[in-house]
Amino acid sequence: MKAFYSLTLIFAWGDSVARFFVPKSHPRYWSLYYRHKLEEALEKGILAKAGLIAHGRGEAFDYLIGEKTIEPAKEAIKAAVAKLLLAEHPVISINGNVTALVPKETIELGKVLNAKLEVNLFYRTYEREKAIREAFREIDPNVELLGIGENANKRIPGLDSERGRVDERGIWKADVVLVPLEDGDRTEALVNMGKFVITVDLNPLSRTARMADITIVDNIVRAFPLMIEVAEELKEKPKEELERIVNNYDNERILNEILMHMRNRLEQLAREGIWRKEL
Repeated sequence: MKAFYSLTLIFAWGDSVARFFVPKSHPRYWSLYYRHKLEEALEKGILAKAGLIAHGRGEAFDYLIGEKTIEPAKEAIKAAVAKLLLAEHPVISINGNVTALVPKETIELGKVLNAKLEVNLFYRTYEREKAIREAFREIDPNVELLGIGENANKRIPGLDSERGRVDERGIWKADVVLVPLEDGDRTEALVNMGKFVITVDLNPLSRTARMADITIVDNIVRAFPLMIEVAEELKEKPKEELERIVNNYDNERILNEILMHMRNRLEQLAREGIWRKEL
């Protein structure tokens, strides 16, 4: 078994990006695949090194929920999509991790929700902004990304980092903002501005998760495709039905249910044992 792993888990580095050689038969294929996409994004200048750490932290929480979209997350997704469909100026915020993991899905989600896409980075450089724009234009040459260069000409009050710079046509104007894989300080600042904030965050204990109006505790590679499906289902629904979905949603209850799910799952695994067993 050790020989198998040493022969197949190989990343062969060329002049610019890594090639992916892990066979699909590997039990952790998709986890390794998405890690590779992040490594590739780092090589291309899309991702900051801190983004690798953030992804690893998220994966740890994904283990705790069972690496699947659980019912509280599905409820949050439905409410999030309903709110975005009701919004007058919805915006999806994009960073390096989002670009590395779900660029195609982000474009599709923006289209079905009629939401603008805006680049917003903690470690902001014009080179990173351009690299992200190029990655999206490889998928859709006509995609418009706000928040690049001098277009990020407004500042969120009380936020001194580069995260505070936003586009007046996008996040500055938005009434509902989807901020996946987000920093807690900007989430809090956006809430203080009166924005309705939705996040995708695998860590229910993060400041982002606790400050957002709707928190989707799920892996973004599962959440975004599901959000697209739900949006296709809900976009023809009457406004009153969408409002009912949003009004019946309780983010505190959802976060509590997530924590209880993690606790119960760990207790069950402890009772049943994990040694040499599939989780």
